[in-house]
Amino acid sequence: MRAVFDTNVLVASFATEGLCSKLLHRANRKNFELFLSPFILREFTETLEKKIGLPHIEIEGAKELLMEVLKSLDPKNCGIEVSGVCRDEDDNQVLACAIACKAEYIVTGDKALLTLKTYNKIKIVSPREFELLFI
Repeated sequence: MRAVFDTNVLVASFATEGLCSKLLHRANRKNFELFLSPFILREFTETLEKKIGLPHIEIEGAKELLMEVLKSLDPKNCGIEVSGVCRDEDDNQVLACAIACKAEYIVTGDKALLTLKTYNKIKIVSPREFELLFI
């Protein structure tokens, strides 16, 4: 199974010891393949820096940990671009990543993405819904 985590899920996996952290541990144990794009990684880094206020050294450590667990794929290198689906262009970038890596799931807390429910046969679910797949 392949999945893409939205930036908010990735940030939550580092910010708290909750469900999102548990899902990241599942990816580390190879319960599923987890992908991100350079765009998602950049947004993750910016969020940790500007919204969470983590020092640069901790951000670099978080990125290193992510890269041990995740596979990176640039949708642009695959000729995949998504626009006009979501009002927020950042959400379109998440959709493009999911298409490029042939994901079955996008895991997000973003209400705009969640209202889509599916896109291009990719299920868009909350972290809680994704966790239920493993129970």
